[in-house]
Amino acid sequence: MTEPLFGQVEPFAGDPILSLNDSFKADPRSEKVNLSIGVYTDENGRIPVLGAVKAGHERVGFAGRPYLPMEGHAIYREGVQKLVFGAGHPAVADRRVATIQTLGGTGAVGIAADFLAKHTPGRTVLVSDPTWENHHGLFQRAGFETATYPYWDSASRSVDFDGMIKALEAAENGSIVVLQPVCHNPTGVDLDERQQDAVTDVLIAKRHIVVFDMAYQGFGNGLDEDAAFVRRYAERASCLVANSFSKNFSLYGERCGGLSVVCRDADEAERVLGQLKLAVRRSYSSPPMTGGLLVATVLGNDDLRAQWAGEVGTMRTRMDAMRKRLADEIRALSNEVDVGFLLNQRGMFSYTGLSEAQVRAMRERDGVYLVGSGRMCVAGLNEANVPKVAKSFVEAAQATRG
Repeated sequence: MTEPLFGQVEPFAGDPILSLNDSFKADPRSEKVNLSIGVYTDENGRIPVLGAVKAGHERVGFAGRPYLPMEGHAIYREGVQKLVFGAGHPAVADRRVATIQTLGGTGAVGIAADFLAKHTPGRTVLVSDPTWENHHGLFQRAGFETATYPYWDSASRSVDFDGMIKALEAAENGSIVVLQPVCHNPTGVDLDERQQDAVTDVLIAKRHIVVFDMAYQGFGNGLDEDAAFVRRYAERASCLVANSFSKNFSLYGERCGGLSVVCRDADEAERVLGQLKLAVRRSYSSPPMTGGLLVATVLGNDDLRAQWAGEVGTMRTRMDAMRKRLADEIRALSNEVDVGFLLNQRGMFSYTGLSEAQVRAMRERDGVYLVGSGRMCVAGLNEANVPKVAKSFVEAAQATRG
């Protein structure tokens, strides 16, 4: 046998969340509950097909599918800008925003990292502690070193605002800072408006480059309300904004997202768009046609867009109701388990404060699957499984105290 051509190839340990999802699928128990992967399911445990998306699909039809341009579908890109920034935003009106269609939110962050690696190399990338783990991976793949700024205060189960501000002030001028403006993954806690404005002042004073990762627009307080931080920031400074339609359009497998770069002027925006197109060409050449047409059709039609906004509101309301339902069930079982955090957090996720050992006990004993960090996807809760989850939660918490 000759020497291996590829040297010593290390085995892949697997993605902690996706591997856990595989374990859930292999679990033979009929009453198992998946609260690990970030997927919205309805009261029946199914990924919903939104009515607006279904209507859009009927309009799209099944004609030929040529390659889209590198930057994506024109109406899609216009829809992204209006959704993220608002139709009347000065940056949009002045044509200072370069927007491309991407392969989901992950692809948007990846292209942002590639773009910044070419034009602002050698800088430290700061992400929240904790964060979506791919923030580290995508920027490290592009050649950056990543570090963290404090975000989660485990004692109060809220934002460590003072620690965050001090870290951003201490960071080297011109660092790259990744922010989740709403429905923070994994904690579910967000900065309030006063805190957002204070963070904005520091970021601009330090000339940091901000990458907003907005994967859950509409799941916090509303489509416009959830974009308010991004919109106010973009009125004052340049930034990059990654957005995703996986969750709010329920189009997980279609890989629909966008990357927008707010620039100094229209000339810079045109040049930035060219560089984004080049980054796409050297990565995946062009985005998918079918998903892009679906989103473009819905966002480009007033009636369908209004219908979609209503359906996003329904999903948001159901998740809020499930948070309250779980809190009520836990309180009914025990007055010793603090559940106030469930009602203060927003979006798809809750950082429960459960330890890895407690999470493992829930999984092995009850078939209730959470991520090892204690992150719970509240979108996986429904009326049928909430009592089981509440009982498992209380037993895990009490066993540790005992």
